[in-house]
Amino acid sequence: MPQHKSAIKRLRQNEKRRAHNRSRRSKMRSLIKNVFAATSQTEGEVVLKQAVAYLDRMAVKNLLHKNNAARKKSRLTRFINSLS
Repeated sequence: MPQHKSAIKRLRQNEKRRAHNRSRRSKMRSLIKNVFAATSQTEGEVVLKQAVAYLDRMAVKNLLHKNNAARKKSRLTRFINSLS
């Protein structure tokens, strides 16, 4: 266990941030899963729009690297375009 007051506070902050980031990462994965579960292109475009917006938000907040977000968006878009 930490001995210093600052280390105790750091531990508290890290736990809080970890929980926050886990929930966001989980939501991101769920949105991506929803895109791949789409059966028609029109249905897929709706969920793709949500997923892309969320990926952009995660990249801005540094939960995801911007190139990683771009790669995921590209793959999702390619999948939806292949459904036609």
